[in-house]
This record gives sequence, structure tokens and C-alpha cells, in this order.
Amino acid sequence: MVRRTKADALATRNSLLDAAEQLFQSRGVSRTSLNDIAVTAGTTRGAIYWHFKDKADLFNAMMERVTMPLEGTLACSARCTDSTANPLLSMRDAMAAALTQTATDEQTRRVFEVATHKVEYVSEMQAVRERHLRVRNECMAMTKEMLQRAVQREGVQLAMPVATAALGVHVIMDGLIQNWLLNPEAFDLVKSGLHTLDTFLLGLGFPQLLVLAPQPADSMPALPHPA
Repeated sequence: MVRRTKADALATRNSLLDAAEQLFQSRGVSRTSLNDIAVTAGTTRGAIYWHFKDKADLFNAMMERVTMPLEGTLACSARCTDSTANPLLSMRDAMAAALTQTATDEQTRRVFEVATHKVEYVSEMQAVRERHLRVRNECMAMTKEMLQRAVQREGVQLAMPVATAALGVHVIMDGLIQNWLLNPEAFDLVKSGLHTLDTFLLGLGFPQLLVLAPQPADSMPALPHPA
């Protein structure tokens, strides 16, 4: 009985998150009420408060259900890179995997679209803004660390401080993905993204031999399984 109850609770929680994804994408977060989500999920408003504190808590749970681009891939590269691996190529592989995940995984694309185009940081969504900032800062810190390792390995002098270079990488990736989400037919996200990133890395002062041609999707590093 306990197992069945836990399974039922998990199924209800997932149905609420599925409904939230759908409604947030079609209506926007501010125009979607908790009651709308409950009705779409075929449950009650009380069920929402059983699983989530408020709309922001539900939104963050929706985000955490999917490993977002850069969050998992950068963390894996920073953590798993051994002392003999090239940190610049490890970072580039992480970026390539993030672009590929965005371009090919429907749920990732849907959640990322909600997070970038469908949410307003009003008072009730302060926890969402805080999560966004935390994740951004963590990704930039990992990018800075990997760039610093690459600088030390190659003995190069970058055209700007490493922290600024990390910001540049983040802006390139974030801007490309946001613009691609507006019109996925406008350009090839993976090909254009890697071309832009490679040009930026060359401009920073890294040797050209470190810049690889875009790799086929089946050669990309494995993505972390969604939580």
C-alpha cells in the first residue's frame, strides 16, 4: 500500500509539472494560475499545495526536472576532466553538448523557452530569479575555471581578463540559444554556435590548432540524465 501511495503521489506530481510546462509555454507564466494547472492535470488545487509551496516552487521544480543546457555539461566537464585532458576542448565539448541538447530534445527546448521568454520576475517569482542568477553564476565560474586552466596549459596571454572572457562565452551561448528559440528555422544552432564560439576563442588568443571542426552528434559527450 505504501509503495502504491508513493507511486500515485509521484504520478500526480509529474502530471502537475507536465501541465505547467504546457500552460507556461502557451500562455506565459503570469497568465497561468495554479488552478489552471490543477484542472489541466486533472487534479485539485489542494494537490498542488501538497507538492509545492507556491508557483515559484512549482516553476523551479519544472526547471530541475530537466538538466538545462550548460548546467550539467559544464559541471561534468569541470569535474571529470583529468590532468592530461585539454581544458579548452573539454569546455568546447560541453558547449557543443548543450547546443545539441537544446536543438534535439523537445522537453529541454520547451522548458528553456519558458525560462527565457515566458516568465516575468515579479515579486511572487523572486525565487525563480534567484535560481536563474545562481545557475548563471555557477556556469560562469566553471567556464572561468576551465579557461584559466587552458591559459596555464598553453601559456598564452588572453586579449582580455579571464573573467571577461568567461562572460563573453556565456553571452554568446545564451544569446544564440535565445535567438534560435524565437525561430529555430533561422539557423543551425549547433553549427553556428560552434563557429561563433571558435572564432571568439581564436580572438582571445588561443592557438588555432585547438579549434576543432563541429563534431557529429554521436561523438558528443553523454549528457547527464535528467533529475
